[in-house]
Amino acid sequence: MLTLVHPWLFLLLPLPWLVAKTLPAYRQSRTALQVPFMGRLSQLTGQQPGPGAVEVRPGLGDRLVSVIVWLMLIMALVRPQWLEEPLVKEMPMRDMLLAVDLSGSMETEDFTDPQGRQVDRLTAVKQVLDDFLSRRTDDRIGLIVFGSAPFLQAPFTDDIKVLRTLLDEVELRMAGPKTALGDAMGLAMTLFERSEMQERVLIALTDGNDTGSLVPPDRAAAIARDQGVVVHTIGVGDPEQAGEEQLDEATLRKVAEITGGRYFFAADRPGLEQIYAELDKLTPREVETISHRPQRELFHWPLGAAILLAFLYQWSQLLLAWWRARRLAASSPEVAA
Repeated sequence: MLTLVHPWLFLLLPLPWLVAKTLPAYRQSRTALQVPFMGRLSQLTGQQPGPGAVEVRPGLGDRLVSVIVWLMLIMALVRPQWLEEPLVKEMPMRDMLLAVDLSGSMETEDFTDPQGRQVDRLTAVKQVLDDFLSRRTDDRIGLIVFGSAPFLQAPFTDDIKVLRTLLDEVELRMAGPKTALGDAMGLAMTLFERSEMQERVLIALTDGNDTGSLVPPDRAAAIARDQGVVVHTIGVGDPEQAGEEQLDEATLRKVAEITGGRYFFAADRPGLEQIYAELDKLTPREVETISHRPQRELFHWPLGAAILLAFLYQWSQLLLAWWRARRLAASSPEVAA
């Protein structure tokens, strides 16, 4: 679509006419030259001498070129632009962080893969998480892994393909054999402090109980609540076991309750898949749409046309004057005779 940035400059179109009508003509005194062959000069130039002042008026060609050049200059001044089709970009409005337990108890083989084969808990979690991430194309997502200590596997990114690759690379016990859920939440809060997103969500998955955190999970949950972070907790262990491998559902429920999140328990793969389906509903797609219409400047076309026309016309006038001078020089011997 064609648009004009300064259309009001079209009001300048009659300016040359107003100047010509209101200002007096330019006067210049010249010394007269008397020649014995004035009649011959009048015949060659097509002009007749007259008495008194001579008012030089531009010819039709001068007027036409001047009008066209002035129109082109005004067209350049109003800055015509061609607006391209709008470019729409959707920006994520939420930061989501995943915290995955890599402690030794995650090697327990009580889950199945899509083919029905027995696999360990971490393998099943990675498979379901990968499917969950493939549908989260409108969030910035980060990944924390924790065992005896938490580690940042991937900072917040909207490159989901890279994130899925980094998730696939995690291995059992690579963060230590214990479960430091509270410290993992503490690390998550330091990441959220640098986030500029208004909505921030932490999804923490574990199969045991906190056995080595410097920051208790309930204290970390209170900090998360103060920072406006919602924590959803997922338990995948066995609540009936004893010792460090027992799933501490009470703590996970308390953490979710403090932050306004929800606690989910997954006893098998279908249950785990159902949990992430529910999380999809709890954290619906939210994006900010940014629209931009590229503008292509066109003022250089009329400006270039005005300059080129003026140059060609002046060059043709000089060429015509040179040709007339040659004719006059060629006829000089006849005048002298």
